Amino acid sequence: MTGKEAPIGIFDSGIGGLTVFREVYRNLPNENIVYFGDTARVPYGSKSPETVLRYSRQIVHFLKTCGVKAIVVACNTASALALDVLEQEVDLPVLGVVKPGAAVACEMTKNRKIGLIATESTVKSGLYERLIRGIDPADTVYSKACPLLVPLVEEGWTEDPITLEVIKRYLGGLLEKDIDTLILGCTHYPLLRGLIRKYLGDSVSLVNPAYETARTLERMLDELDLKNPSAAEPVYRFYASDSTDGIRRIAERILPDCMDFSVQAVSIEEY
Repeated sequence: MTGKEAPIGIFDSGIGGLTVFREVYRNLPNENIVYFGDTARVPYGSKSPETVLRYSRQIVHFLKTCGVKAIVVACNTASALALDVLEQEVDLPVLGVVKPGAAVACEMTKNRKIGLIATESTVKSGLYERLIRGIDPADTVYSKACPLLVPLVEEGWTEDPITLEVIKRYLGGLLEKDIDTLILGCTHYPLLRGLIRKYLGDSVSLVNPAYETARTLERMLDELDLKNPSAAEPVYRFYASDSTDGIRRIAERILPDCMDFSVQAVSIEEY
């Protein structure tokens, strides 16, 4: 496939980016998609910026061999630590998940108190705070690193009472700050939306950067005249750097039954 019919490449540190895949699938139904989950090296949240950049470069190189026309960095950590460099190095449109989520949080908050849950690296980067304060200096961001949530999602414990207790421990301090908006600052976290909503109630609006990224991607493809006009059946390909079971398990749960969930292993270090 070439030109407008070429696929969109989406990558994440593991299975969480499937939430971005789902939103792209829903909002851009004509697009072919290649998904890569770096299951051999998840999580990225505790890795150094240099390591995350190296991983991201390898994955981008692999996606380019798949003939993609655009790349979505469906990982908040990689978006925070590697996106700026990738945008300079890659001769394709590259989109992250942080900027769309930050923009919508500013639109949604009423009391100017925004909560952020994310990986340790994303919180330390301060990118969400800088973007939000750049949009509205009156906004205050209260951030909380939640390192246990990614492995719990990867384990499939998305409705487990233990996971709810972990969420309570992490989010209790944010509730005390009187936040009215919470950014789910890791693509794994929308898979915990039910438990997070159960704890927070309806008084806190949840921002899902995966959905906002898909909307931004659609606008970007329109502006670049890269949207696929073909009515042919789209092709979806899934790849992983190690275990393929997690991707298949989550894909079968959150994506349509009619989709082929075969996942191919890739030796990503070769790229």
